[in-house]
Parts: sequence; C-alpha cells; structure tokens
Amino acid sequence: MSAFAGKKILVTGGSGFLGVPVISQLLGRGARQEDITVPRSARYDLRLPAPCAEVVAGQDLVIHLAANAGGIGWNRSHPGSLFYDNAAMGIHLMEESRKAGVKKFVQIGTVCAYPFQPPHIPFREDDLWAGYPERTNAPYGIAKKAMMVMGQAYRQEYGFNVICLLPGNMYGPRDHFFEPEKSHVIPALIRKFVDARDTGAPEVVVWGSGYFKGAPVTREFLYVDDAAEAIAAARRNRRLRCTSLITCSLSEKVGFFRAMSEYSVRSR
Repeated sequence: MSAFAGKKILVTGGSGFLGVPVISQLLGRGARQEDITVPRSARYDLRLPAPCAEVVAGQDLVIHLAANAGGIGWNRSHPGSLFYDNAAMGIHLMEESRKAGVKKFVQIGTVCAYPFQPPHIPFREDDLWAGYPERTNAPYGIAKKAMMVMGQAYRQEYGFNVICLLPGNMYGPRDHFFEPEKSHVIPALIRKFVDARDTGAPEVVVWGSGYFKGAPVTREFLYVDDAAEAIAAARRNRRLRCTSLITCSLSEKVGFFRAMSEYSVRSR
C-alpha cells in the first residue's frame, strides 16, 4: 500500500513554484486529491498561531513549502520581512502541528543557510554550522536554519517527527520569470537575454563578475520536479527523522560563465 493512501496531507505553498510538482508527486504515489489541503494566503495568514492551528487540524502529514523568498534584489530590499515571515510561519506551523498530533512534519529549508565560504565544495551537511551565510541571504537562510534547530529540539523533548530538506538552487516552470525583483538566477538570466533580443540591446548586464578572490564562482542547480520527487521520497522513507538533514542537489557544480554560455547555445 502507498505511504500516502488514506492520509490527510497539508501542503503549504501548494499552488506555487515547488508546490505544484510536489502535489503531482503525491497524487502519483497514491494520495487522493480530496485528502490534500492547500491553504491560500488570502484566507490564512500562517504567520499567526490561530490560522496555523486551523489548517493543521486533522492532518497526518504537513509539508511546509510556503515562504517569502526571492532573488538577490528581493533579499536586499526586504531583509526584515524575509526573516520575520519565514521564521513566524515555521515556528507556528510546527508548534500547532505538534499540538494537533500530526504524524510527520516535512520542513523545506534552503541552501542559503550554508556558510558563505564553506570548508568543502560541494557542500556537506556537516558544514552547515561552519560559518555565517552570505550576508544578502542571511535573514532568509538563518530563519530557515532556525527551523532545523526547532525540529531537533521538538524531537528530543516531544518525540515529534520532523525532517529537514535543503534543496539547491531550483529552476523550472512557474518560477518568477515575470517578476524580476523576485526571480532567481536562471529565470533572471533568461528574462535579460530575451529582453535584449526583443529590444536589440547590444549587451546584457549581469550581477557579479563570476569570480571571487580570483577563483571562478560555481552554482548548483536542481530542476524543480526533481526536488519534488525527493520531498515525496523523504516522506515515504520511514527511517528518516528530524536528525536527518539532507541537501537535495546535484554532485556537479556549474561555472557561472559556463551556465550563460550553455543557455546562449541552446537558445539559438
């Protein structure tokens, strides 16, 4: 029998960039559409305890995807709301889930939680606490990082089953292609190149040089559907508990200029 059959599942952020493929994965693995709840922000402010208590009531599984998130421009302009919104949502959802008897809580973190200069490339999970995150990403990354500590503490004191997954830099359909301030690197670059083509601009301005202290900068990219598959698989694996911190990404890191070059070739 499927691990999702007959389970009541709450997916915060279920209509978003990552939420849509996660729900598709759940349905493909035996969940029923009528058993999946997606709270909408217009009705439920998940930064408050009462709405969180309402949406988690009767749920077996909570997958917390909802976030105030964006790219570099958004992070620079909204550090306070990024920290507060993400910390408040995570704290209240986890606490109300515990009180409601939810069987498992899946917390989605961020690769932004890793230190700016990690001791290893690619990242290792053990490196998470080896330094301060990149300053632009720190309010978002630390708010998400705090949820890992909360999950571990709730397991220790209450026996609450939490797992934390940290996806790499995701890309794919439904990303913020038409919201430049909130877009991440791949949709931001695509939009810049498309706009330059349409307007006949002679150049494209890209943030960053592609180097740090003389060394090439690399990024890890993860297709959003692959991230969704990992999230569904994590729920199915009964051996994973809150002490399981898993970074979902690829083993190969892509150079910044190589990424732009490959896009340029493929777009012709």
